[in-house]
Amino acid sequence: MYIDPKTLDRVNKWLTPTFDASTQETIKELIANDPETLEDSFYKDLAFGTGGMRGVMGVGDNRINKYTLGRNTQGLSNYLRQQFQGKDISVAIAFDCRHNSKELAQVVANVFSANDINVYLFSDLRPTPELSFAVKFLNCQCGIVLTASHNPPEYNGYKVYWEDGGQLVPPQDSAIISEINSLEYHNINFEAKSERIKLIASEVDDAFAKASIENGSFNTSQQAKDNLKIVFTSLHGTSITMIPRVLEAAGYKKVTVVEEQATPDGDFPTVVSPNPEEPEALKMAIEIAEQQGADIVIGTDPDCDRLGIAVRNAQNKMVILNGNQAMVLKTHFLLEQWKNAGRLNGNQFVASTIVSTPMMRKVTEDFGVIYKEGLTGFKWIAKMVKDFPELEFIGGGEESFGFMVGDFVRDKDAVTATLLACEIAAQKKEGDSSMFEYLQEIYHQYGHYSEHLISIVKKGKKGAQEISEMMAKMRSNPFTEIGGSNVIRIEDYSKNEAVNVKEGTHSQLNIPLSNVLIFYTEDGSKIAARPSGTEPKIKFYISVNTKTETTIEETLQKKINTITADLNVD
Repeated sequence: MYIDPKTLDRVNKWLTPTFDASTQETIKELIANDPETLEDSFYKDLAFGTGGMRGVMGVGDNRINKYTLGRNTQGLSNYLRQQFQGKDISVAIAFDCRHNSKELAQVVANVFSANDINVYLFSDLRPTPELSFAVKFLNCQCGIVLTASHNPPEYNGYKVYWEDGGQLVPPQDSAIISEINSLEYHNINFEAKSERIKLIASEVDDAFAKASIENGSFNTSQQAKDNLKIVFTSLHGTSITMIPRVLEAAGYKKVTVVEEQATPDGDFPTVVSPNPEEPEALKMAIEIAEQQGADIVIGTDPDCDRLGIAVRNAQNKMVILNGNQAMVLKTHFLLEQWKNAGRLNGNQFVASTIVSTPMMRKVTEDFGVIYKEGLTGFKWIAKMVKDFPELEFIGGGEESFGFMVGDFVRDKDAVTATLLACEIAAQKKEGDSSMFEYLQEIYHQYGHYSEHLISIVKKGKKGAQEISEMMAKMRSNPFTEIGGSNVIRIEDYSKNEAVNVKEGTHSQLNIPLSNVLIFYTEDGSKIAARPSGTEPKIKFYISVNTKTETTIEETLQKKINTITADLNVD
C-alpha cells in the first residue's frame, strides 16, 4: 500500500527517543502488518471539533494518547500563563468511565502541575456537567474532562472549559490551537509536581447536587413524587454517581436502577452503542418499565450530558421521545413555570441550535421570551449566556438529546434535565394527564412537527474526502425541489450567506462560520446537511410539519420518506 511521504515523515518522528519504547514498538508492528491503520493514525493532527478533541485511542498524531493530550495540555498551559499573568492559576479535571480515562487524566494533571498550575483532580469518574460546575465553584481559570461522550469504546476525548464554565469558543479556541501547533512533542513537560495536585470529591459533589435540585425542582407535591415510577439506566457511565442521589434527595423514592447497566464499564457490554439517541440503548430499561408499570424511563450517555426519555403513549405503551420532542416539552414547561411565578418581564431568553426543530422558536416567542439560535454544540449556548449578561437564561437544548436548565452549569446537563423531566411527569400524572398528552397539547397549539435524522458513517481519510465531496456537490448544484416542494431559501454557513431563491437576493447571516447547509421549502420543511465535528459522519436533519388534525403521523412520515428519497444519500 502506498503511503504519502509526508505521512512517513510524521511516522519517523515518533520513532525517536522522545517517545517511549512501547509506542515505538507498536508503530513498528503497524508498519509491518497494518499500513492502512498506520496511515490513518498519522496522516493529520487530530483536530478540535464542536466538542473539543475526540478520536480513536492509539499511537500517532491522529489518535488520542499521552503525547497528543500532553501536547494539548502543554500548549494550554502556555496560553493560560500568558492570559493570567501574575495569577495563581488553577484547573479542574474530571474523567469518565472509558478505557484509559483515569490514566490520561493523570497525565494531563501532571503536565499542568509541571507548568506550575494548580490542579483539582476528581478522585474518580464524574459527570461532565459536574466538571463545568466545578470550574466556577472552585474559581478555576480552566477545566478539562476526559471523555468521548457516546462514541464507541475505542474512542476517548479531551474537552476544554474556560473560567465561565463553558467550553472553548472564539477567540480562545483558535489562539490555543495556534499555541499547540507551535509545539513539538519534546516541548512537553511531563515531570509532575505532586504538591500542586489536589484530589477532590465530596465537597464538589454536595454543592453540585444541591444546585441541581434547586434549578430542576418546580413545586411538585410529595404525593405526586411518591406516585411516579421511574426506571433509570446509566448505560455503564458516570451518571450512576449522581442521578440516583439527586432524585432521592429531591423526593423521588420509586426509582428502579437497571442493575445490569449500573457498573461503569468502558466496553459498554450490554448495548451496541451507549448513545440514548439510539432506541436499542434503552431497550433493557423499557422492558423493565413495562414489567413494573413504570411511568418514565431515563437513560444517559457515558459522560452524563445527554439523556433519552421514554414515556407511555395513548395506548399505554412506552415510546421514546426524540431530542426535539423532549426539548420542546422541557422548554414549554419551564416557560409556564416562569410565567406562573410572574418572572417573565421581557429580559429572559431561551436558546437552541440551527439544526433543531423550528418549533422551539414558535413556543418561546409565544411566551414573549427572546429566542436565540446558534451553531451545533452547547458551547455556543454557553457563549450566549456570557455575551448577554443583561438577560436571564431560562433554558435551552439541541436535537441531539442535550438540555440545560439555568446557567449554573454551562453545558448540557443530564442530571438537572433528568430531574426536570421527572417533575413534568409527576405533575402531569397528578393532574390525570401524562407527558405524552402534554406533548399532544403543545402540538395542537403550535402545529404538528416531526423530525428525522440521517447519519452516514464515513471513516478514515477516504471517508473525510467523500464527506467533503458530498457537501461540495450540494453547494455547486443545490436542490431546487425537495419532497415535492420548491426550495425557497438556502443558508450556507460556510460563507454566512442566505439566498432567497424566489427573489434571487442574498443576505448575510450573523453567526460564526461553519460547514452547514440548510434548505427551506414552500411547505415549511427544513433540511440541514452538516458533517459531524466529533465523529466520522455526515448528518442530514429533516423537519416537517402540518396543521392537519387527522392522519397526522401518516402525513408527516410520508413527507419525511419523500424528502429522504430526494436526498439520495447512502
